[in-house]
Amino acid sequence: MVIEGLPSGTRVYAASVRRHSGATLALVRRDDGEKLLYVSGESPFLPDGQPLGNGYCHPLTAETASALKHLFPWLSPQRIPADRPSFGFGDRLGTATAGHIRSLAGTNIFPILAQQSVRENARTERRFADVLTCAIFGAFQEGYESGFGADADHLKRVEDALVAAHLGYSFFTCDPSEHVVDTDGLSDQEIRGRFSQLPRADVWRREYLEQPPSIAGLEGLRFTEDALARAAVKYGEAVVFASRMYNALAEHLSDGFDFEVSVDETEEPTTPLEHLFVSQELKQRGVDFVSLAPRFAGAMEKGVDWRGDLERFRSDLRVHASIARVTGPYRLSLHSGSDKFTLYPLMAEEVGRLWHVKTAGTSYLVALETVAEKAPVLFRKIVKFSISRFAHERASYHISADPGLIPPIEEIPDDKLGSVVEEHNGRQVLHVAFGSVLQSPLGDELRVVLDEWEEEHYERLARHLGRHLQGLGVKNIG
Repeated sequence: MVIEGLPSGTRVYAASVRRHSGATLALVRRDDGEKLLYVSGESPFLPDGQPLGNGYCHPLTAETASALKHLFPWLSPQRIPADRPSFGFGDRLGTATAGHIRSLAGTNIFPILAQQSVRENARTERRFADVLTCAIFGAFQEGYESGFGADADHLKRVEDALVAAHLGYSFFTCDPSEHVVDTDGLSDQEIRGRFSQLPRADVWRREYLEQPPSIAGLEGLRFTEDALARAAVKYGEAVVFASRMYNALAEHLSDGFDFEVSVDETEEPTTPLEHLFVSQELKQRGVDFVSLAPRFAGAMEKGVDWRGDLERFRSDLRVHASIARVTGPYRLSLHSGSDKFTLYPLMAEEVGRLWHVKTAGTSYLVALETVAEKAPVLFRKIVKFSISRFAHERASYHISADPGLIPPIEEIPDDKLGSVVEEHNGRQVLHVAFGSVLQSPLGDELRVVLDEWEEEHYERLARHLGRHLQGLGVKNIG
């Protein structure tokens, strides 16, 4: 695409070119790699820019993104349509949105293009505003007009949820894990004692034991006193916290929002009765949640496929899906959903279309695959540095990697370096060290390589995330 009057060497992203009120707008890239919003003509929403050719250029800041949303409403985050499955594309580098969008070709998936947690923001030195800004300009670059959401992920503080709400986020994932009681080490007697001291213990006995809810389709799920006590002690305070966050958001977002409750950050799987208890108690408190993330059975580790008893997973998933369908309907959310290729067909078969899958670290690993091929010297540095940071970084992740099993990086030929990203131990070591890498000078070098090999990076992302969507039964890959 050629726009007359631009300096020689300035590249125009053809899919981004748009007309509005007599002005032409496009995303352009200069010789030095800097991306800018180019405008020829006048736009009342955009501040004064710097002269460029026959028009003006604007930096890709949050302020420019906000102005652009006024011109093109499809760049504003939207709620998830009720009839479409949804998929979260985490982007820790802020460079992956174009590749994520390309993976959507031939699907009816509703994408969450801005998705990052407070913890991830701290490790990447970004803010919710930065994450959303990158998603907006990525969608504009690709000319993507089909709608996307923005998820403030794993929120543990109401204040953080309100920050994201102010910025225009549409999806809020409440993580009440700090309010979940670890009951696995408690005896039945200890749990009964704790239960009897809860303020709503008598109400719960009446509602779940004396006059249990009659839910068509869930007749086989019946609470015993011990099962009720365990569920209430474990999740009672978590439900209270989730309702507090929901009510705070509801006060600020009169047009509605998507709210997910995540109870997956536990050592033991969420039982069907625990799921039912959480669901019923959220509804009792008026929490209109669109999805719930249970802790599923098996090894749900970061960046690698699932391991465990597949038939047990299927059996549990079937019951969880029934609860979500009958008491909602709401979506079942699969967290740590990156590269769980074994589970995707089961999600499609047992859950139908009411699922949400979250990915994040897999896109960072795709970036490292690109670096392994195009900049082997840098990749070796990243591997060595990631190994040195592993003992520190692994503390907040459920992983099983052993860095000692990674072959000496200097002995691996350049054309085989990608195998480090593919193999279980290397993959997880690289995955958890993303924060340390991105905050170091290596992070700047990595971005330079991705910038130089931009199209290669996008196509790798489209292929890899496309495999995820293919496994979920929503995309055909020839």
